[in-house]
Amino acid sequence: MTIKWFPGHMHSARKQIIEVMPKIDVAVEVVDARLPASSGNPLLAELRQQKPFIKVLNKADLADPQVTKAWVKYFEKSDHGLRAVAINAGNKGDVSRIPKLCRSLAPQRGKPGRPLRVMVMGIPNVGKSTLINTLAGKRIAQVGDRPAITRHAQQIDLRNGILLFDTPGILWPNLEDQQGAYRLAASGAIGDNAMDYQNVAVFAADYLRQSYLELLATRYKLKDMPEEPTELLDEIGRRRGCLGSGGVVDSYRAAEVLLRDLQSGKIGRVSFESPPAIA
Repeated sequence: MTIKWFPGHMHSARKQIIEVMPKIDVAVEVVDARLPASSGNPLLAELRQQKPFIKVLNKADLADPQVTKAWVKYFEKSDHGLRAVAINAGNKGDVSRIPKLCRSLAPQRGKPGRPLRVMVMGIPNVGKSTLINTLAGKRIAQVGDRPAITRHAQQIDLRNGILLFDTPGILWPNLEDQQGAYRLAASGAIGDNAMDYQNVAVFAADYLRQSYLELLATRYKLKDMPEEPTELLDEIGRRRGCLGSGGVVDSYRAAEVLLRDLQSGKIGRVSFESPPAIA
């Protein structure tokens, strides 16, 4: 199944970013630390208009820490106008690093009468709203486990010299890299109606078998690891009691179990992709 997802409201989000960007001092893109490339939006490199740029690798507490360190190094070396930071958006200590970093990139702003104007961007379900709420110290942006909750742009005064601009999540119109699309789906960033749960779970099972075998075996108490991903998903289903009439594995329920465990971090700290080699 080919994964395609570009809700209509995202077209207007792109226009909003283009309109507001000339007023912005620092641009912030929130990505998922488990898949920083696939969860990044290639349009933003163009839309930022050479503004100082911060790449926030959120959900770092769910990602493989060594892989995340490699991504931070990769981003900062590949773009000298970019700074990268790995955080958990719900952790106040982690998030407190971002205002400091913004001020260091635009030291001429953040004074009386000259607020530091920061735009926060990102595709759906990478934790952008959680980050904004933590920065503000109160619930301003709606948070949930469904992608694309934020629908309208808003302006937030953090009362510390920083004026925050929030935008709806945007995703590029054509997910040409289907491997990246499946990573996004496995992470929870793709709408349910745009993907096949079983296909995505088979993809995830195969990746985990190849890259995080011990975590997978420990979570589901697997002594003998099936090599075929469909058989592996069935075995996980049996272990979790996802059985229909006659003891046949309900593959949809098994897929739900695997993806829910993966997305919540119950399998362990997993990264879906590694950065290219740095010259």
